[in-house]
Amino acid sequence: MRQIIDFICQNCGYRSVKWLGKCPDCGSWNSFVEEVRNKQVVNKEKKQIVEPVKISQIDLLDSVRIITGIGEFDRVLGGGIVPASLVLIGGEPGVGKSTIITQIANIIANKGHKVLYITAEESLQQVRLRAERLSALSENFFILAENSVDNFLAVIDKLNPQFLIIDSIQTIYLEDVPSAQGSVSQVRECTAKLMEIAKKHNITIFIVGHVTKEGTIAGPRVLEHLVDTVIYFEGDKGHNFRILRSVKNRFGSTNEVGIFEMTERGLKEITNLSEFLIGNRVIGEPGSSTFVAIEGTRPIVVEIQALVSSSNLAMPRRIAMGIENQRLNILIAVLEKKLGLPFYSQDIFLNVAGGLKLTETASDLAVCMAIVSSYKSLPLPHDTIFLGEIGLLGEIRPISQIDVRLKEAKNLNLKKAILPVNQHLNEKFDVTFISRLEEAIEICFLGV
Repeated sequence: MRQIIDFICQNCGYRSVKWLGKCPDCGSWNSFVEEVRNKQVVNKEKKQIVEPVKISQIDLLDSVRIITGIGEFDRVLGGGIVPASLVLIGGEPGVGKSTIITQIANIIANKGHKVLYITAEESLQQVRLRAERLSALSENFFILAENSVDNFLAVIDKLNPQFLIIDSIQTIYLEDVPSAQGSVSQVRECTAKLMEIAKKHNITIFIVGHVTKEGTIAGPRVLEHLVDTVIYFEGDKGHNFRILRSVKNRFGSTNEVGIFEMTERGLKEITNLSEFLIGNRVIGEPGSSTFVAIEGTRPIVVEIQALVSSSNLAMPRRIAMGIENQRLNILIAVLEKKLGLPFYSQDIFLNVAGGLKLTETASDLAVCMAIVSSYKSLPLPHDTIFLGEIGLLGEIRPISQIDVRLKEAKNLNLKKAILPVNQHLNEKFDVTFISRLEEAIEICFLGV
């Protein structure tokens, strides 16, 4: 056995034989750490050759999913928990990962399944306090405070649980791996060991992983490739609602999201987020427009707010919360070029009410209309939604899933819509079609 020293990027897992200041794969600086691994010389022996099998002759195994009863959580997993699967739940510290996993553990335990919760960050008393607040005190719910994987493996063999929870993957370690907790080597090897446990002992394992400021699981990206399902828990700490989003699922679709509200008694699922977001909207105020976003396969009506005010700065401020700043700068440039609006002397602030983050370009028209409304101090029609992508030439481009968006708007008593031309729809709605940004301004502000 001999030692090999490698250097590996903590962000993406890129491996190098020498230390590098900048990772050639992900572009991060000073992210390489030293990794010492033991290479064992294996005697070359004749191994049994495994014969290939025709794909048509492979028998399908019907997995009986375990329904938790929390509809939003089951939806994200594709219909429930698959036995012997390895699920990673990632999110920023304090977003509610431990809260939801404690609630799920209690529900599973109440169904007669034995659950073992490995807390590697908190004490037993801290977990008990949270469990009491959530009323999660099932007799089949066991807690163990341990960091060493080798130590809690013996407990698993003795207790023989059906469900195992690791909180968190960055704080456990294998004694045979010569690296610190949370390092690339430890996170990768611990996850591989947990996968082996899940498949060998038929145990369903949930892993909690912290997310960095860049929105990635702290540690190597290869962690996501080792597990069966990757779920991100998103949310703004200044707002009560949380979004559970699946980015990888070997047993279901990744197009679903779950919506929750953080309460004193834990996370409560929200079945109608649109009403939750725009229920307190102020009617008749300039700078407010309505848009229907698509999160997964779910339509959500959101309010986009803009504030345009005179600036005394040499470079006016452009601040956006809920959409990318680069996209806001592009739309402002289009408004200046095509409408001749003097935004070079104006501060522009944009906010998606409720803390929701929009990534689709279908919100371009609603963003522009909110900005112009604030600049002209003229309110937009409160019962009208604005849907459309805006090109650099000022043209309005068609968007996807238009019927789903209009149906959700109709459910909230929104009666009119301004849409791009050549937009085919089957839903009956009072629609005005436009091809240019100037037409939307003319319709809403009568040319003012």
